[in-house]
Amino acid sequence: MTMSGLGRTRFSYSPLTEIAESIHLVVSGRASPLHEGWLAAVRGRLGRVNMRLLAAFVPPRPIIAKFFVIGSVDPPGSVEKQLERLADTPVDALRADLAAVWQDEPLPPAAREILRDPAGGPQELADALWRYWSVAMEPDWPDMRAVLEDDVAFRAAELTRHGVAGLLAEMHPDLTVEADTLRIEKKRHPNLHQTHDLTSCGMLLTPSIFVWPNLLFAASEGVPASLTYPARGIGNLWGGATAPARGEDALGALLGRSRAAILTSLAIAQTTTELAVRLGQSASSVSQHLAVLSRSGLVVSWRSGRKVLYLRTDLATSVVEASGGAADGRSRRMS
Repeated sequence: MTMSGLGRTRFSYSPLTEIAESIHLVVSGRASPLHEGWLAAVRGRLGRVNMRLLAAFVPPRPIIAKFFVIGSVDPPGSVEKQLERLADTPVDALRADLAAVWQDEPLPPAAREILRDPAGGPQELADALWRYWSVAMEPDWPDMRAVLEDDVAFRAAELTRHGVAGLLAEMHPDLTVEADTLRIEKKRHPNLHQTHDLTSCGMLLTPSIFVWPNLLFAASEGVPASLTYPARGIGNLWGGATAPARGEDALGALLGRSRAAILTSLAIAQTTTELAVRLGQSASSVSQHLAVLSRSGLVVSWRSGRKVLYLRTDLATSVVEASGGAADGRSRRMS
């Protein structure tokens, strides 16, 4: 891809893309160690979801339909808005994107049923996706969103320091930058060669929880191209972010139990409200503790849209680790 015009590169994240990638993980039956905790938690709930229909639109194949990816906006839209747009998508557009997924194979009956009903089919698909979201995604979404927003904040800072080429070159091993060209090595499609000029619309960089360890690129006429990449800190989400009891006790003796719990939880960026809900404390109490931790150099904060996110510092991570707590995901390599 030629990179002229990438001054319009922006960051966002997409609940709808996360839905599609997580369905792909479920129907393929191949969960990475990073996602096994999530899959174990949701597997028993999926009997309430029309997985036959969803598997027809997100089959265990190498390609994800464009309508799950194209259309992310900056700032990020809600899943409700994204599903409303999907419900309004003409069936011809859905059919064209789905044909690229299934290639030479016929569409499964569940997909054909949706596409035969221009008036109600897309809405039925959107309703099934909403049900899946409610059962499989929404309970963990605050933690997932915190990881995504933390990644966006980090990448935006890297963009300022190193420019677009420097940022992209370090983002993923399958990305290389040569002069004004961004190359993506598609290991799942070694014989696929496509060229896209990003001059007119630029590109939206979208961190993802479930795309790991792959990249997902999509381009469509008249809208920014989308490059979905693995977010940092995924290992903190299920089975890695919380300090063991011994570490919490030692840290509590040093800082007090409430501040120790807050510091332990801030391996991923969170708002005051999210911390209060997670820890069962009042928002005002959490805010007071955050102020003390911030003045002590143990917590940093930044604004993301209308929210203020908090994250523990490297100094705080050292204190947590010294007390027997868990390592910070910011220092881990994705593997």
